[in-house]
Amino acid sequence: MAHPAGSAARQTIKGNAAAITSRENRWLKRFRAALSGERADDGTVGIEGVRLVEAALGSGLLVEALLVSESGERHLPRVAPVLGSTVPVLRTSDKLFASVADTRTPQGIAALVQPRQSTLEKLLPGTALLVVLAGVQNPGNVGTIVRAAEAFGATGAVTCAADGIGTSDPFGPKALRASAGSALRLPIVHGISSTILLGQLKIFRVKVYAAVVAATATGNSNKKTSEAASPLLCPWDIDWKTPSAILIGNEGSGLPTDLLRAADARVYIPQAAATAPVGIESLNAAMAASVLLYEAMRQRNIVRQPRS
Repeated sequence: MAHPAGSAARQTIKGNAAAITSRENRWLKRFRAALSGERADDGTVGIEGVRLVEAALGSGLLVEALLVSESGERHLPRVAPVLGSTVPVLRTSDKLFASVADTRTPQGIAALVQPRQSTLEKLLPGTALLVVLAGVQNPGNVGTIVRAAEAFGATGAVTCAADGIGTSDPFGPKALRASAGSALRLPIVHGISSTILLGQLKIFRVKVYAAVVAATATGNSNKKTSEAASPLLCPWDIDWKTPSAILIGNEGSGLPTDLLRAADARVYIPQAAATAPVGIESLNAAMAASVLLYEAMRQRNIVRQPRS
């Protein structure tokens, strides 16, 4: 929806915009690299689409530049109220914008943004509620988990490798879109060593809960899970009001034995009886994380009341 003062703001922005007409322009090269998922040395990432750009500008992040195409100029009134006067606005043709865009049908607006830098030391004091992504490879799952974490009151998200499998970058293009902007607001620590993470969680007395498949509870667990010494609990058997961290593992192999053993407990999500001989084996990583985070929010009684 256009801002009431959108027309005037649009004219101001258009007047200050620099036109780009060459594929070899240094700004286009920067946008092309960033929108393809390449992280700059200073951590700058590329975001595309009016909602993500608006979220970045409204979150007070450092925005290096805004790029709009001819058709994308229609979005300028929407972002004008949160666009800082020092942010350079670059204009280009629809064709050149499409050459740098990561989406098939680009909206014609993108930005170079520096996400917030967070650390475990900032996330752990107080009644922390963290979601830890250990070897979650699908960027869509990563973004959805981050979105659920923000929606259900988590204090932050952490990513680490598991059995040599890294977690997809939460600030990559697909993960950012799946997070619907949550990755630009929720504190995230990306790519930490699992050993360091577990050590810090122990120092700060954060309870660690390892999410496992429901089959574990029925005796169909594999050797890796059966070797884990920690107790097996349902989500409502856990006191989520205490400092807590939820471990979410790889989509195919789950959590490795070392993380299962390090957990204070394993948590599974009971499911309804199968309605066919071959039923649902388990929820995917994003769905499982969402259910667990919702139960934590319910217990913590931090539900935002609807507006009257």
